[in-house]
Amino acid sequence: MTALASPRSTDHGEVHPSLTLQGSAPKSGLAAGVLAALIWAVYFVFAKTGTAAGLLPQDFALLRFGPAALVLLPWLIRHDLPRLAGIVWPRAFALTLLAGPPFILLSSAGYLYAPLSNGAVIQPSAVTLASMAAAAVLLGERITRAKVIGIALILAGLAVIASHKSHSGGSMVWLGNLLFLGAGLSWSAYTILFKRWNLDAVAATAAVALLSTLLALPMLVLTGGFTRLAALPLQTLLAQIMVQGVLSGVVALIAFGMAVRQLGAARASLFPAVVPVAAMILSVPLTGMVPAAVEIAGALLATVGLLAAMGLLRSPRFNTRTLPASKRMSS
Repeated sequence: MTALASPRSTDHGEVHPSLTLQGSAPKSGLAAGVLAALIWAVYFVFAKTGTAAGLLPQDFALLRFGPAALVLLPWLIRHDLPRLAGIVWPRAFALTLLAGPPFILLSSAGYLYAPLSNGAVIQPSAVTLASMAAAAVLLGERITRAKVIGIALILAGLAVIASHKSHSGGSMVWLGNLLFLGAGLSWSAYTILFKRWNLDAVAATAAVALLSTLLALPMLVLTGGFTRLAALPLQTLLAQIMVQGVLSGVVALIAFGMAVRQLGAARASLFPAVVPVAAMILSVPLTGMVPAAVEIAGALLATVGLLAAMGLLRSPRFNTRTLPASKRMSS
């Protein structure tokens, strides 16, 4: 009988991504990743409802980063504001381009053409697939049979979803899907750089929030965004500020950064796998919108594929066979 050895870290602190998560990952890293995923699920629902209320992508950019900057600015001032708490300006600008207003513009603009289910599946799927590919190239992760099967299921699920023309997207749903794909690839690049540069989660979040707000304000002024925000019912505006700014802009970003630092970029990328189903479940009580059967089928298929690709559906016997001999020990 054999048993898996405890995980080993690489020289860069990355836990080898081919190892099973069971019993090997820091509990705090897992908890942080789950928290981020649950917040993202709520974010997807509120992004769609905000679009229905007349908000434009540039409005979401300020809602996401303005409150976050206000919350984190005092911390940033106490921790070397001129150097952005050690992040330094060139890296902060790179992170802002990947996870700041351009990312929000891509993500929220997708909802102008495509339904909630598309954004809740395509964007997280792109994050996971791109992160896995980067891990294979940069970290030497093996492409196992389970991952090949998982990727096939993901692509099948995305094809099912993309074939559905919702009343909110019509013939332009493909454009929304393309925007969601771009957002997912952008976030994946942010994840890889975050791990490669070994950044502090709070410092990176604060730096991105500050620079993003400085970029979002001119866009909002030029497009009359303050008028649109002021026209929202107070309760709706406060809900968007809480979900977009405080939860997504601060809590989720810090939590995901903690997961990346503790689990590594490849393993942290599995958490978006729980977003699609969670978002669809939450959309029913929050919006009253019940996804079509084809959307549910596609989302479930893609989610199963994500879980399989990350190794969470493999049996212990299968895991033992696919790991190299150096990763196993006799009990």
